[in-house]
Amino acid sequence: MTQSDMPTALDLPMVDPLPEETQRYFDICVDKLGMIPNVLQAYAFDIEKLNTFTALYNDLMLGQSNLSKLEREMIAVVVSSINKCFYCLVAHGAAVRALSGDPQLGEMLVMNYRVAPLDTRQRAMLDFAAKITSASATVEEEDRERLRSEGFSDRDIWDIANVAGFFNMTNRVASATAMRPNDEYHAQSR
Repeated sequence: MTQSDMPTALDLPMVDPLPEETQRYFDICVDKLGMIPNVLQAYAFDIEKLNTFTALYNDLMLGQSNLSKLEREMIAVVVSSINKCFYCLVAHGAAVRALSGDPQLGEMLVMNYRVAPLDTRQRAMLDFAAKITSASATVEEEDRERLRSEGFSDRDIWDIANVAGFFNMTNRVASATAMRPNDEYHAQSR
């Protein structure tokens, strides 16, 4: 495998052979997504780390929440835009385009979510995620009250904070390791 074929700039090859359960998970990715996301391949040098990463990701992004899958992906894109995370902007920008059916919305969120035609609820959610990303120590009760006034429960606020926090962490790992998005993401849902 050449450097350009690796998911990151680090020389951390995947465990070979992959454990049966991991191979099944990767096969499901290929069936559903047409690829194995590079972030999963990057973590596959250590199966315990991969399992921990995927468990948290799957819980936050696919688990029970009053936030829709699209709303969680919107948070991922806004956080990643502020952090300038190439991997997540490409991958989660594609998810926003697919889930919304609106390629323009995906591009607006990547570039500047404030130009997107959002309702006041979505705007409050993304403003909160942006504030967590840019200045988390300045979050105050009035920020949470704004969310409550838009109909978010305290559990919803927890979910917004956790999705934003997760992507702040993963953005930093992706940037620090020069993680590259799969080429397939670039053309999806355009």
